[in-house]
Amino acid sequence: MPLTETAPTTEGHDASETAEESTAGERRALIGIAAVVLLVCGGLVTYGILDTEDDPKRPVLPTAEVTYEVRGEGTVEISYLAGGESGDATVETGVRPPWKKTVRVPLGKNPTVNIVLDAKGGMAGCTLAVRGEHVQRATASGAYGRATCTGELPTPVATEESTG
Repeated sequence: MPLTETAPTTEGHDASETAEESTAGERRALIGIAAVVLLVCGGLVTYGILDTEDDPKRPVLPTAEVTYEVRGEGTVEISYLAGGESGDATVETGVRPPWKKTVRVPLGKNPTVNIVLDAKGGMAGCTLAVRGEHVQRATASGAYGRATCTGELPTPVATEESTG
């Protein structure tokens, strides 16, 4: 019978044992990397939760519900104070009444609606209501007729929560 020789292995181990050790080592490395990633993510989440306590809170401005309404005949340009702290007017052009808009206006601002008829004229009126109660009414007529309705909202009273 012929004798068969086997290839020598490193340090007395056969090839299958070396492959298993290599796979086990790779698994340990992957588990270690995953553990580090989880720890880092957990630390970031914890930092975010704990750090929010020191963030300055932006005070919430109290508001009032304001309803603007335009009725009549003709084409009008309407400008009105909408919600927001800037106090900028919102303008809508080419509007054919009836038109109605309800917005929240910060206390301390004066809600206003202006209407201007176009060159063809007509007759249109604006009304303003604060918290459902009528405040003012005005009428415009003729070419480029104008009307303004305005109201007054009280200035908000400072509270400890909103001042710091």
